[in-house]
Amino acid sequence: MAKAKKQYQCQSCGAISPKWAGQCSECGQWNTLSESILAAVTTNDRVGNYSGSGPVICNLDEADLSEEIRHTTHIEELDRAIGGGLVNGSVVLIGGDPGIGKSTLLLQLLASLSRDEMKTLYVSGEESPRQVALRGKRLGLDVTNLRLLTETNVERILETAQKESPNVMVVDSIQTIHTDQLTSAPGNVAQVRESTAKIVRFAKQTGTTILVVGHVTKDGALAGPRVLEHMVDTVLYFEGDSGSRFRLIRAIKNRFGAVNELGVFVMTDRGLKGVNNPSAIFLSRHDQQAAGSVVMVTREGTRPLMVEVQALVDESKLANPRRVAVGMEQNRLGMLLAVLHRHAGIATYDQDVFINIVGGVRITETGGDLAVMLAILSSLKNQPLPADLVVFGEVGLTGELRPVQNGQERLKEAHKHGFKRAIIPQANMPKQAIDGLQVETAATLESALEYIRNG
Repeated sequence: MAKAKKQYQCQSCGAISPKWAGQCSECGQWNTLSESILAAVTTNDRVGNYSGSGPVICNLDEADLSEEIRHTTHIEELDRAIGGGLVNGSVVLIGGDPGIGKSTLLLQLLASLSRDEMKTLYVSGEESPRQVALRGKRLGLDVTNLRLLTETNVERILETAQKESPNVMVVDSIQTIHTDQLTSAPGNVAQVRESTAKIVRFAKQTGTTILVVGHVTKDGALAGPRVLEHMVDTVLYFEGDSGSRFRLIRAIKNRFGAVNELGVFVMTDRGLKGVNNPSAIFLSRHDQQAAGSVVMVTREGTRPLMVEVQALVDESKLANPRRVAVGMEQNRLGMLLAVLHRHAGIATYDQDVFINIVGGVRITETGGDLAVMLAILSSLKNQPLPADLVVFGEVGLTGELRPVQNGQERLKEAHKHGFKRAIIPQANMPKQAIDGLQVETAATLESALEYIRNG
């Protein structure tokens, strides 16, 4: 029998070192090397074969190009996030903060698929059968045909799954799963990587759709090696505050659909319910016009989304005024303030500036630049903007307004919600006028501000 080999592995990047050191030589992180014992593994054990056949080589022009078959989950917002439905043999990784609703959503998903007479299997490594059953009862789900397995050993899980032959399987969570081939504790970088590799191999060889729950770190990133996200087909992130009723699911990777698709849910006593008109929940109609508030149209995946941008500018008593951005990149806020000073003559070097995107939405595109700058100006001058005004556009370092994608669709979304006036980049001028919507175009930041100053 081969002697077990002792090694030290970085918990941040997964690099292996023959001896302990205070700093990882690969990623430079401190105090991340932990001792582990890697048992000797034969090639046959590591490969694994669940399809019953050997590897097949084919010419690329002979590959099957037929469109993949998707199975609807009957949860519209989830179908939108994953590209239209579940694909056979795909592996979906779902991450999010504790208590945000990952297990709840997946239990709803399997209960919905079970009603379609699809074979489902829920693998729980964290909860007992009683806990899962109580959740299903609390949510009012029909779990008659839902199969449950409480196990943490990946070899036994896949052996059972091969006998059950489910169409869809959920693994909750990957940080609790371990393989006998490694002697390190569950959650270790090597354990997570090897267990995920076995699960992905099983999915590809048997055509089983597998959804894997992943824990997140205090920084909001998925715990474990970064390679975990490369191994799976789709990565979904739960966003939003667990104390809020609203939950957002964003696809940051999808081999079978578009990335950055957004699904919006509301948490109820019966589980997560999809929101058909998310723009309505992110718009707070004020009884009185308030300074520092402006509505913009962003784009999440394939649909436009109305969100409110709020700014608070206040005199600072500090040597270095504060710059706080919630829902957007803070470095971009600093850049926009510099452009506002350089090209519009509006200085904020003695002011604290706070930016908030209402509803927990995170703006990842540059189309919100103009809205942020107008909100800052409104708060600084204590001058409310018109309640029926909507804006969007990217602001360049030279003060020019640059166009954004799908401008026509954004304007139609604004008109649908009752907005009467819009300020947009000149290059986004619609080809056809929209009845009831007055569109003002501007080529520079200064000209856009003139529309506001002149009322």
